[in-house]
Amino acid sequence: MKGLAGKTALITGASSGIGQAIAIRLAEEGCNVVINYYSDSDGAKDTHRQAMEKACADVENCGVKALLLKGDVSKETDAIALVQQSIDYFGQLDILINNAGVQTDSPSEALEADSFDWVLGVNLRGPYLCARETIKHLLSSDRPGSVINISSVHEIIPRPQYLSYSISKGGMGNMTRTLALEYAAKGIRVNAIGPGATITPINDEWTDDPAKKAEVESHIPMGRAGTSEEMAAAVAFLASDEATYITGQTLYIDGGLTLYADFREAWSA
Repeated sequence: MKGLAGKTALITGASSGIGQAIAIRLAEEGCNVVINYYSDSDGAKDTHRQAMEKACADVENCGVKALLLKGDVSKETDAIALVQQSIDYFGQLDILINNAGVQTDSPSEALEADSFDWVLGVNLRGPYLCARETIKHLLSSDRPGSVINISSVHEIIPRPQYLSYSISKGGMGNMTRTLALEYAAKGIRVNAIGPGATITPINDEWTDDPAKKAEVESHIPMGRAGTSEEMAAAVAFLASDEATYITGQTLYIDGGLTLYADFREAWSA
């Protein structure tokens, strides 16, 4: 992808799944990567190893570096420190990938406030805080940059019993558009991707069960779940100079799920 080599990218929640795949892909494209994690240090180290293997065929002359940083993005002090430490180490920060996310299931009438606050804190407050600090840096250094939020098809598709998750992703969509509009004239692009059903560790409950996996995939027009690498490819495109005229958009990567798969058959007049 054009324009990625030599850039620095901070990827939150990069110890597994989509975040890990994004860090590896951006390193492969020549980006320095900051690998944020909260509890899975072994996973973060694995991300670092794979990223360096992809980026550094010639280890002695490798121009890509990676930094591991622990932090809870929902805490303001941690979010500020993540961005500042990235800048201090690499001298710049060009790309922010807001990937860290959590979910919890509960009938909405039984959803406890603490659980609700936890999901909104990680999924929406954290991305805002990281975006705020990144935008401050870009403005103060008078340089263009890119913020990419990892949203979900549930930005627009309701998900019963996952109320806090759906709210967080709907809010992320609006945050994406608002920040994009506010900072477009400054050369700061803000976009999102909306993954559909994706094979990642967070989805082990159905990806490891053939019957459940078949049920999920029956609702996807393309007939299969996506991969983390497919999500990472879209992120690399949006972060690159190939996408310099794109801002304020959510790109749904979902095998057609947001096309309302139940309308494949003409059951309605």
